[in-house]
Amino acid sequence: MVTAYVMVKANTGEADRLKDAIEDISGVSEAHIVAGDVDIIAKLGVDSPAQVKEISADGIQGISGVEDTRTYIAMD
Repeated sequence: MVTAYVMVKANTGEADRLKDAIEDISGVSEAHIVAGDVDIIAKLGVDSPAQVKEISADGIQGISGVEDTRTYIAMD
């Protein structure tokens, strides 16, 4: 099992809608709106690093209103 976290920067006023859209993606175990440099943190639980890339690059980044993402794979 690979755990990863995707930090999502949302366009102004889009955080609630984006959170719901991100949670609907297969492989996303949870998503939270947060305060700070990013607007949403999504937790992924998948079988391989390739699936992390697919969800982050093709899934989350493909949602209208996503300004930027940064992905971190857990090492433990």
